Amino acid sequence: MLSPTAHLDPEPRSTPVPDGVPAGRRASPGCPERPPGPRAPPGLEEALSALGLEGEREYAGDIFAEVMVCRALPRRALPRTVTPEMRALVVDWLVQVHEYLGLAGDTLYLAVHLLDSYLGAGRVRLHRLQLLGVACLFVACKMEECVLPEPASLCLLGDGSFSRAELLCAERRILSRLDFRLHHPGPLLCLGLLAALARSGPQVLLLATYFLELSLLEAEAAGWEPGRRAAAALSLAHRVLHGAGSGPEPALYSRAELGPVEPCMVRAALRGPAPGLAAIFLKYARPQRQGTSLVAARLLRHPPAGPP
Repeated sequence: MLSPTAHLDPEPRSTPVPDGVPAGRRASPGCPERPPGPRAPPGLEEALSALGLEGEREYAGDIFAEVMVCRALPRRALPRTVTPEMRALVVDWLVQVHEYLGLAGDTLYLAVHLLDSYLGAGRVRLHRLQLLGVACLFVACKMEECVLPEPASLCLLGDGSFSRAELLCAERRILSRLDFRLHHPGPLLCLGLLAALARSGPQVLLLATYFLELSLLEAEAAGWEPGRRAAAALSLAHRVLHGAGSGPEPALYSRAELGPVEPCMVRAALRGPAPGLAAIFLKYARPQRQGTSLVAARLLRHPPAGPP
């Protein structure tokens, strides 16, 4: 974070680019180099325009690199006191709170990312897991929303299991443990970009959004890059609706790269409204979302024939 007098600091000297770093790329001392990822495809500027980002066309390549080549969280086991099932229950409850408050989609993904980051950084008391989840949602709201929910409202949604003071204290612990590293280009933004590049129809995009949201319930999904998660959801949606031989173009990831990601989305979609894990299924079963979860379960059990 910049100091209040940052504008008075002298401009840092440019660092010479060491051998082996391609021209035009900066080498930051002490910072790991950005991992290799898919190159910016043709039609990227038009895709940004389709997302309402006409003013950012000049920075299309930089936006693509930041969003699609974002690192995943390190693969770490959950704390001993927290099982994947317990984590999924908290995420399911966060989905309900998020929908009830009418928050933006990116807020939910950021909240779950903060939750996984905190769980991967140290011990958590089991009886404080719900408080941790809602505190992560509160922090995500401050990053993504224009109008914030009142802490008292969040406490009420928690059925009085924590107080306003406890919520604000949990918020401070999150900021301290994560060292204020809150920015994260989520997979929902990646999905919108990939769908615009592939010119996917609204039905495909809605189904892919459902598959992507289901992946939030899976603890292993935290170890996948946002771009790969989004590409897997979009590829799966194309195949479910149009047959085994179909897929988005351009294909930025190989089948081998997407292979480990898609099965968890399929399992979650076929699981249906399981006890304690029904929020996403019921959310997408409503007429406003065209009964997408019901359609997905039917098509996964009886897939359509692929193109000749």
